[in-house]
Amino acid sequence: MESPDPLGDYEALPLNVSPYTHMGAGALAGIMEHCVMYPVDSVKTRMQSIRLASTYRGPVDALIKMVSTEGFLRPVRGIQAVFVGAGPAHAMYFACYENVKTLLEAQLGHGPLAHGLAGSAAAVFHDAVMNPAEVVKQRMQMFNSSYKSCTQCFTAIWRREGPRAFYRSYFTQLTMNVPFQGIHFMIYELMQDAMNPLRLYDPRSHVVSGAMAGAIAAAITTPLDVCKTLLNTQELCALNREDKAVRGLPQAMMTIYRCCGFRGYFAGLQARVIFQMPSTAISWSVYEFFKYFITKRSGATEEHG
Repeated sequence: MESPDPLGDYEALPLNVSPYTHMGAGALAGIMEHCVMYPVDSVKTRMQSIRLASTYRGPVDALIKMVSTEGFLRPVRGIQAVFVGAGPAHAMYFACYENVKTLLEAQLGHGPLAHGLAGSAAAVFHDAVMNPAEVVKQRMQMFNSSYKSCTQCFTAIWRREGPRAFYRSYFTQLTMNVPFQGIHFMIYELMQDAMNPLRLYDPRSHVVSGAMAGAIAAAITTPLDVCKTLLNTQELCALNREDKAVRGLPQAMMTIYRCCGFRGYFAGLQARVIFQMPSTAISWSVYEFFKYFITKRSGATEEHG
């Protein structure tokens, strides 16, 4: 009797595969995603800046002005922070998603609810690891930033504002990322059901599903991302005279409305969608490839065992 194809359902990794497998694949996916798309992320941060709200006509204009006035390498300034943070953050992210999804599917069945809840749970662990790196890289991305390196930036924030500064935007980040990841994973899995119902390794379907999931989730959660940027950067022009810092989501929302009006909540929308589409496409493509590679290798080992 012919043995079943070990790659027929590569989504279900062999039972003897360690959770570190998901973590390793997730870490590589996160580093690739953030580093490749970092210049676009820098543009997004600039376009969400209250001080520069009317300076840029669009993402391309912002990128050209950054390079022409501040140097060719300006869009990648602070990339070391995400290189250090993205690996462990995405390791936790994918490992949590896979394990929680398996548990929930056993109770709820294969469907959007299980995938959305698993994605939301993954966001909690991802953001706990990634938030300090987000603070450092956004301080480095700001116009006329005085920090010469990520290390100096981290040290200065710790000394002047204390360790709590690295988690000032954490609950806002969660408020954004819990629905973002829930929507993201639901759309990704629904599109996989439509484009790749047999769940074979299919790079095209992973790219398209990832890009669409990222774009839709990014557009819906842009106002919260603008608030997160303000909480991370603490732009002086936005601070009230009686306050030393903008604290919490409600104050961030009021500050943005006071400075920029309703349209301020959607600053950088285009750049955010442009950033998230290829980011999530890259992330899912790299992650699914390593799942496929590991399953293939495991199947080959069993055949020769």
